[in-house]
Amino acid sequence: MRIDIITVLPELLKSPFEASILKRAIEKGIVEIHFHNLRDYTDKTYNQVDDYQFGGGAGMVLMIEPIDKCITSLKTQREYDEVIYMTPDGITLNQKIANNLSIKGNLIILCGHYKGVDQRVRDAFITKEISIGDYVLSGGELGAAVLCDTIIRLIPGVLNNETSALTDTFQDNLLAPPVYTRPAEYKGMKVPEVLLSGNFPKIEKWREDEAIKRTEKLRPDLLNK
Repeated sequence: MRIDIITVLPELLKSPFEASILKRAIEKGIVEIHFHNLRDYTDKTYNQVDDYQFGGGAGMVLMIEPIDKCITSLKTQREYDEVIYMTPDGITLNQKIANNLSIKGNLIILCGHYKGVDQRVRDAFITKEISIGDYVLSGGELGAAVLCDTIIRLIPGVLNNETSALTDTFQDNLLAPPVYTRPAEYKGMKVPEVLLSGNFPKIEKWREDEAIKRTEKLRPDLLNK
């Protein structure tokens, strides 16, 4: 998979990809991440990429021209499955979206900034608009990093145990069951006996029951799905 991220602040994005699972995925050659500074695609004075909005009002707007130049340049080099815009008014990211995107080949992610982008960008170039929640960040960079993490960890070969991602919370519209590790008893608090039994069918049944209980208590809305 190749992911091209368009941003006015590439320095804000790099560190999440320089550690842990994302770093290993890149080093293994499973995924390529490329950052594109939008200011490299403008011929305006002082590398300007934003301007005041028509009709007045507070906040600057990213202009269409540099975004057009960047996306068009990338598309001349390869085909893309999706051109994604990170925006608080997009569809809320969930596990189903992550699963779907994880099987794609090439993605472009455009990070909004300031007051957003010229609407014509969204009309002409964007194929999917994604939000990471009902709140507003200073820009789309952190949202793009979150999106990439949710996608990349699902790609075969990224996690040491590929079945781990398949048993994550939300994969089957249930929250994950409780998990425990050594010691079996700590300050009087004991691990459930069933997990120490070695009876794997019984353990799986316990985990399923606990997942349902936890979901009913914390996220009953998921059960309706």
